[in-house]
Amino acid sequence: MELFVTPNSPYARMPRIVILEKGLGDRVTVVHARTRERDSPYYQINPSGRVPYLLTDDGLGLEDSALICAYLDQVDGKPMFCRPDDETAWQSQRLEALAHSLLAGLAVWTREGYRPEDERSPGIIEHERERCRRLSGVWENEIDDPRMQGPLTMAQIVLICALQLEHTNPDIDWRPDRPRLSDWADRLAGRPSISATLATLDAHRAH
Repeated sequence: MELFVTPNSPYARMPRIVILEKGLGDRVTVVHARTRERDSPYYQINPSGRVPYLLTDDGLGLEDSALICAYLDQVDGKPMFCRPDDETAWQSQRLEALAHSLLAGLAVWTREGYRPEDERSPGIIEHERERCRRLSGVWENEIDDPRMQGPLTMAQIVLICALQLEHTNPDIDWRPDRPRLSDWADRLAGRPSISATLATLDAHRAH
């Protein structure tokens, strides 16, 4: 299989974490796609030009990080991250959706920073700054949920990919008055799959 990514995409980082957690490195080749370039050869593979994008062994193309993570999770017949199939399933879905909400806003803020300075929207940046402040406040309480403290879940993966965008966008500062959330993020940062994929992010930023 081939997983097309860009080094700085938090959405592409999520399946890379799943690959490491499940030991699928010998089954999935990670390919750096050239996006946002006119006539990029990547567009012949994925016409939308978005990442991540997974080409399966049988040639099926999958787009969307959640879909790709779910596919990779079950490809070896030993799913680790599937949601519980009981009356508590909606709680896991709620936490994952809440993490995606934070990630979406921070991704918009970060992409705005990639634009030339005279083309950036102060209104968008301020809107996402305030969204981050509100949602990080929610997460300061939600982080004590057992689903966020136990074995690694997709909600945890999405949330750490969101919070660690502070490494890509230094203007993101969610830590003040968030001691429990900050402690959680620092503890999870030491997990090998998290630290390895963060190192790629940091290397790209330095370059």
